[in-house]
Amino acid sequence: MFDDLTDLYQQLILDHNKSPRNFRVLPNANRTAQGANPICGDNYTIYARMDGDVVKEVSFQGTGCAISKASASILTESLKGKTMAEVKSLFGKVHDMVTTGNWNGDVGKLAALAGVHKFPVRVKCALLPWHAALAAVEGRDETVSTETEKE
Repeated sequence: MFDDLTDLYQQLILDHNKSPRNFRVLPNANRTAQGANPICGDNYTIYARMDGDVVKEVSFQGTGCAISKASASILTESLKGKTMAEVKSLFGKVHDMVTTGNWNGDVGKLAALAGVHKFPVRVKCALLPWHAALAAVEGRDETVSTETEKE
């Protein structure tokens, strides 16, 4: 069963890399942030349209490896309708899951990223879009990096 689940998660990552969801500029975005990892070259812009503290729409554009693109794609599906507090909580869960392989509660498709912890050099790739999304939702129009992220 574990191998079947691993295969399913790998297929989900490949699918989101090949056909990323919400891969576009969001013309009515009222929040944006950049995520850049100069060492590996991943570079994304996260666009969000917030209504008060609720994420109404979120999209992304940029370039990067399959893990970072899939992470950004799944992120855009996961954050719609969430409050800022829920985004921060989910960021914490994803961070823990990607760095340790463990997670608490239902994380849906995000569970596909749990296996990244087995590849320490890819942890930063998976987390880069999340750091940028958190900055965007919090209204920090800035470029964030995962270079301070522990491997």
